[in-house]
Amino acid sequence: MRAGLTRKTVYNLFASKDEIASQLIARVEANDAPYRDRIEAGGDVFPLLESVFLDSACWCLANPSLAKLALAPVERPSLEPPPDRPSFQRLVRDILVLGQRQGVIRKDDDPNFMALVLLGTYGQAMLSVLAGGQFTDDEIRHIIRIVVEGIGERSSRRGVLSRKSYRASENSLDE
Repeated sequence: MRAGLTRKTVYNLFASKDEIASQLIARVEANDAPYRDRIEAGGDVFPLLESVFLDSACWCLANPSLAKLALAPVERPSLEPPPDRPSFQRLVRDILVLGQRQGVIRKDDDPNFMALVLLGTYGQAMLSVLAGGQFTDDEIRHIIRIVVEGIGERSSRRGVLSRKSYRASENSLDE
């Protein structure tokens, strides 16, 4: 579908090509209603994460130039998702919060931090794919499994401290 605008008109509406790309990426990130519905319904976290990341991977492969900008933005993400707009970071964080409520994602660490860990791993993998690497649905499942086993509900791993516990132990040493 074409909007009937000339290239010059489009460029006059934005300050730069990067702003055009940022707006296109923001529109894609805002299209999260189907996932939000599954979160609201209390859907199973792992199939939901797989769907989100597989759909994102398909979008990245279909839009490689935009994907590179989205996966390696000029402005690095902060721990908190952007407060003024929907974001992929917020969606992943909210899925992890759901997993914490369901008892399948560890509760002793910040879901914002865990979302950045998962997104960082995924982002690097997708950048490799876009540079000519291989991609299969199983690769996404593998990334999720590897990362979640590290952030999954605490098991019998004795002596392993969460970030919160580690900070508390550091603070007690300083006193």
